[in-house]
Amino acid sequence: MISLYRPGASALHRMPAGAKLATLAVLALVASLWPHTIWTAIGTLGGAFLLFLAGGQGPIVFVRQLWAAKWTVVILVVTQVLFVSWEAAITVSARVVAVVLMAGLVTLTTRTSDLLDALERAMGPLRVLRVDPARVAFVLSLTIAAIPVIASLAHQVGEAHRARGVRPGPRVIVTLLVLALRHADTVGDAITARAAVAEMRTS
Repeated sequence: MISLYRPGASALHRMPAGAKLATLAVLALVASLWPHTIWTAIGTLGGAFLLFLAGGQGPIVFVRQLWAAKWTVVILVVTQVLFVSWEAAITVSARVVAVVLMAGLVTLTTRTSDLLDALERAMGPLRVLRVDPARVAFVLSLTIAAIPVIASLAHQVGEAHRARGVRPGPRVIVTLLVLALRHADTVGDAITARAAVAEMRTS
């Protein structure tokens, strides 16, 4: 399973995963619902930076996470400038990026297994609605594990097209989709085989 976790001894590292998720939810609500101005929105982004420092993540890590969210920023800025104003573009973008960065900080300071365990416990009450928390956590773990695989496939497809002198276009997306579906079939077959073996052992 992919893990963005960076070992450390900060207070955020020692904080329980469930508490971090609950804190993230509260901060996300405050950042989203509080009536911000440009300066308070930028202050929220500055607060996210301070949390990175508190979590033992230096400015370089913060900049990398910010760069990873560049397309989110571009889409938000363009749509807000076109339909609202440049002030709204700055305010909305700063708030959203701050929440994204704080979510990234949680993954950087928490093992993926701990996050999934916390989510499974939090979804325990949903059993009355016939929701299996273990299955939901399993689906989330598969989703997380698929992220680096899809990224690797995208890189391979891009390299192959560049080597052939083919310009990027819809064909790249189609090729990536086919490879991703093949990977999904392989994972599905492996899960089915393991389930069958487990059933044979218990019977």
